[in-house]
Amino acid sequence: MKKFMALLLAVAMVASLTACGSKAEDASAGAANGTITFATNAEFPPFEFISSNGVIGEFDGIDMAMAKMIAEDNGMEAKMENMEFDSLLIALQNGQIDAVIAGMTVTDERKETVDFSTPYYTATQVMIVKEDSDIAKATDMEGKKIAVVQGYTGEVCVNDLGYSYEAFKKGTECIMELVNGKCDVVVLDSATASKYVADNEGLKIVEDTEAFGAEEYAIAVAKGNTELLDKINASIEKLLADGTVSELAVKYTEEAAE
Repeated sequence: MKKFMALLLAVAMVASLTACGSKAEDASAGAANGTITFATNAEFPPFEFISSNGVIGEFDGIDMAMAKMIAEDNGMEAKMENMEFDSLLIALQNGQIDAVIAGMTVTDERKETVDFSTPYYTATQVMIVKEDSDIAKATDMEGKKIAVVQGYTGEVCVNDLGYSYEAFKKGTECIMELVNGKCDVVVLDSATASKYVADNEGLKIVEDTEAFGAEEYAIAVAKGNTELLDKINASIEKLLADGTVSELAVKYTEEAAE
């Protein structure tokens, strides 16, 4: 998971967006032209990241491979826009894009402003600490310097626990704070945390399933855009049924650990 605070900005925009006409119709028109314009935040390996061998332009990862397959399954081409996570739902409601695929966690709050596809991945939040850290469970973070990524689910979880924290724009910024001794712990989605720990010696992952429950990732479309949502859901169900999603998860997770 992942990523929740962008909802606050999205809600703030609802009134102005309503006056701009039907955004679902705008998105449908884009998809009808033979291209599905997705948006992501390419700072979340192994789901989305920049690569010299991307599957959609320079973009690679589990989500990027899925986006390409979904578009091709519907006889269309996938186009990818990269933006700050906090801007994704706003861009979707503005009709600038057709769908968001960004390791986005399904929440009741988000479902008030967008429609979600069938979930395709289950994750949880974990803590990244130095190997000699005394943090063994979530409550041990009390009084510690905590780093999170702005808008990610980790920020929401830490806030719900009532702990103070510092939010950064990118996961790499959080990790550098930890490596350089400027913070004690980073709270992040499990798959991405594994990638960062593999890339940085001296770090480890601490899990606390009681504090951090499971969360589901799904693709977001504009509220009421049932035509596109039905197409995406049909494709996701195929990719889940034939094991493609599992294969992508293994492929990119193993590559991240190398």
